[in-house]
Amino acid sequence: MPRLDEGDVALHAMRVPGTSLSQAVEMQGLLEARLRQVPEVSVVFGKIGTAEVATDPMPPNVADTFVMLKPRVEWPNPKKPKAQVVADLQLAAEELPGNNYEFTQPIQMRFNELIAGVRADIGVKVFGDDLDQLLALANRVQVVLRDVPGAADVRVEQVTGLPILSVSPDRAKLARMGLSIATVQEAIEIAIGGKTAGALFEGDRRFSIVVRLPEERRVDVESLKRLPIALPPAEEEGTAGGARLALFTAESKMPRFIALGEIADISFAPGPNQISRENGKRRIVVSANVRGRDLGSFVTDAQAAVDKAVKLPAGYWIGWGGQFEQLMSASKRLVIVVPIALALIVLLLFTSLGSAKDAAIVFTGVPLALTGGVAALALRDIPLSISAGVGFIALSGVAALNGLVIISFINNLRAGGMPLDDAITEGSMKRLRPVLMTALVASLGFVPMAIATGAGAEVQRPLATVVIGGIVSSTLLTLLVLPALYRMFHREGDLTPEEVVTEETVESSHAPTSAH
Repeated sequence: MPRLDEGDVALHAMRVPGTSLSQAVEMQGLLEARLRQVPEVSVVFGKIGTAEVATDPMPPNVADTFVMLKPRVEWPNPKKPKAQVVADLQLAAEELPGNNYEFTQPIQMRFNELIAGVRADIGVKVFGDDLDQLLALANRVQVVLRDVPGAADVRVEQVTGLPILSVSPDRAKLARMGLSIATVQEAIEIAIGGKTAGALFEGDRRFSIVVRLPEERRVDVESLKRLPIALPPAEEEGTAGGARLALFTAESKMPRFIALGEIADISFAPGPNQISRENGKRRIVVSANVRGRDLGSFVTDAQAAVDKAVKLPAGYWIGWGGQFEQLMSASKRLVIVVPIALALIVLLLFTSLGSAKDAAIVFTGVPLALTGGVAALALRDIPLSISAGVGFIALSGVAALNGLVIISFINNLRAGGMPLDDAITEGSMKRLRPVLMTALVASLGFVPMAIATGAGAEVQRPLATVVIGGIVSSTLLTLLVLPALYRMFHREGDLTPEEVVTEETVESSHAPTSAH
């Protein structure tokens, strides 16, 4: 479908994974203040993180920013294209460091996410097993997509870069000390994550008592290295564990401990930020928006470029999502609907004329009309869309009706005894006015839609352009080509009584269309 102009702009502001909430709020405030300086902007507000009802879960480093524009009459230049306003917003946002942006529209963003799980127009999904290999392939796809004309906001999902506390126990030392992995993990769990040690009752309210280290020590690697781990009691001499240290000494009966840093390596290192799956397989999405060209041709060029430049190892594959999936779904429907519509037109023509030959002659007006519709789209530089496809279906019926009016009247004249050539000339001249009336009513009625600029004009313009262009070509060619085709395939005396259509039938079939 043609992209509707919602009037406002939505953008994702993405920061480094692990950005704190306070830092994200500060950066978001700076971004919103800068966007408000664009003269066409009225209101800017954002949403960070996940709400209590998690219908749209996001980490603190990602913010949905909504930019509400002023009415066009209040712009410094009311004739300024919205695409230029979006470009100005992007330039203003890129002045601030530490952010990546993805520009879209509020409703479009939500529908893309609901339908395909991708907020952008196009999502290239790389599937496989190894996360590092997936990221390398996704980065190569990103480089290729950036070179495709019309690509904008090309980015790879933030799957790495989240600072993670990594504790790697030395299993050989643990064995010598008689410690198990479970013992070490439990101590780390209590110290960092906390563990319930009891409950506090205040009236009918109950509160859990959680034991854990203070905040400043939980994020300090040196403090964590000094975390004491209790050692088990020593076994008797000569046993396999005789080399272990005693938990209690004979003198003090005090427990013995060892620091966590003595038996494990502790560090903060970048780790996975998110691991996404689809149909049970890991995947990374390379998203991109399309600007300045139609979606279908962009995907065709992008697929050819990616197939040529990105070689996938065994067990890895690429899928395409986003609005492209809607395009393919709608195209499959049209493949079914259009032949059915054309077949019904042929059936109705045969029923009305009683002759397969005359029905075929009238049906020749359909491709003549479609030619005019295609030419009109090309002249206005409008891409073929589902809206234009609907216009082609409607145009086929109008073109068939014009031919039916002429052929049925010629048949009536011949049934009255008029010679073939005279009947063709007389029928073409006398049916000129009804055909022109039908064409003018249909074409002039679509002119406001063809030049519309308001809400919904993106859908109206392709449909109206196809109908107007097709009716013009269909009318001209029907008045000139159809009589010639009739003369080519008919001879004197070949008209049978079943092929006669009365004048009343012609008028009754023509009147509703003229009124329409």
